[in-house]
Amino acid sequence: MRHPPRKAAQPASPPRVQRYLPGMPTTDDLRERRLGVVREHMESENVHEFDVTLATFSHPRYELIATGEIYDGPEEVADYYCKTRSIFPDQRNENTVLHVADDDAVIAEFDLLGTHEGELRGVPGTGRSFRCRMCAIFEFAAGTDRIVCERVYFDQMTIAQQLLGGEIPSP
Repeated sequence: MRHPPRKAAQPASPPRVQRYLPGMPTTDDLRERRLGVVREHMESENVHEFDVTLATFSHPRYELIATGEIYDGPEEVADYYCKTRSIFPDQRNENTVLHVADDDAVIAEFDLLGTHEGELRGVPGTGRSFRCRMCAIFEFAAGTDRIVCERVYFDQMTIAQQLLGGEIPSP
């Protein structure tokens, strides 16, 4: 007597893992809050409300990759805001596009603009304006909507050529 072929054993369903504890925000909730925090951060920089900007951090930290400068802590970051706005009083960002990374980060692509009014690295203000496309990675403390670092990437030569004109050689 022939027996019907046996069906292959079905693998057991993996146990259902609760990814979030009750009261913990969902991934979508946290993503939206983080996007809102980055928007608030960038908008408050535009209008020079730096107390609002600083409040978007759990611990303020800027890393400017092109120059190697790091500003760590509330005092250093506040001094950075003061210094850069004395050089470029109208500094602002425009055309911002935000991307949410899978980990604890939001990536911002934007144009940074400003007029060179104060001394920058020994060069007196030229009165010239610049526009430079930039990328900033906003890192967040795990599971929160507070920024722990803004890491900014940009091309110094793009800015220098616009501020100094023909005074520097083209690359």
